[in-house]
Amino acid sequence: MIPSLAILPPLLAVTMLWYAAPLIVVVSLVCAATRHEFMQPILSHAARFAVWIVVFMGLFMGMISLLDWWA
Repeated sequence: MIPSLAILPPLLAVTMLWYAAPLIVVVSLVCAATRHEFMQPILSHAARFAVWIVVFMGLFMGMISLLDWWA
């Protein structure tokens, strides 16, 4: 059975969201590695930065959803 065109775009958006996880990990590690030399501070900074990115993305997604709901 072919999915209807109405539900296809949200399904594509969910599959595109899986690309965010490796990007968040890589960006966090690179940013942390440019500031520290040893592994423990790198991992600590990368974890905090990854949480910051996820929170920012969640807030931005919530704001866009709210604006879409109002429109």
